[in-house]
Amino acid sequence: MNQTKIRVSAVSYLNTIPFIHGIENSPALLEQIELSRDIPSECARKLMSGEVDLGLVPVAILPQMDESFIVTDFCIGAVGEVSSVLLFSDVPLEEIEEVYLDYQSRTSVQLCHILCREYWKITPKFIKAEPGFESKIKDKTAGLVIGDRCFGMKGKHKYQYDLSKEWYDWKKLPFVFAVWLSRSELSKSFEQEFNTALQNGLGDLIGAIKKYPYEGLSHDELLAYLEKSIDYHLDDDKVKGLNEFLAALESRV
Repeated sequence: MNQTKIRVSAVSYLNTIPFIHGIENSPALLEQIELSRDIPSECARKLMSGEVDLGLVPVAILPQMDESFIVTDFCIGAVGEVSSVLLFSDVPLEEIEEVYLDYQSRTSVQLCHILCREYWKITPKFIKAEPGFESKIKDKTAGLVIGDRCFGMKGKHKYQYDLSKEWYDWKKLPFVFAVWLSRSELSKSFEQEFNTALQNGLGDLIGAIKKYPYEGLSHDELLAYLEKSIDYHLDDDKVKGLNEFLAALESRV
């Protein structure tokens, strides 16, 4: 591995394809980085362990970082429904006894804990899930599922709760799931180049979809997901939402 290059880990879900599209269409940037695509929990592990220098990581790890820097004007966020962070259940919230927590997640797992305790006022048993846990969602056992797998599960259970919508209904604030975070300060020129690449990718959603089609969604469905469900701009309201979540996270400790 060439240690002179900046090692970057990006989430391997559909909601990141505009970012990947922008990066891969920036030849000068590609010469400066080594890019890997991972599930969110692995992005977090790699950044925390020092295996990568920059990552699109779950915001739940922010309090665990000795030193870190938010890079770029972009994030994975939502204002209301996000459509890909869902609690599936065969019974209403107040009847849930157990919840499987997606092994691919960190932020959504913490959000589920917070919503259960502070908003829904329920106290289920939480179970750390393993691959294949989706088949165990039945009766009074619910499951938190994140990412692209949500699309294939819609309609399979009587109840599904969108955690981003529940957060918005409660706090009246957007939710930020992931930010671009570095372990140390990067050069301003690199940050600007990286930011521009992401912006260019977001400006060409049609091109991103053509390059990274998804078998489970039509072109129009995928475009609607990227345009309406995901909000990529780390604006002031999202920073407020992020700070509110981090405060709630701190109160759990």
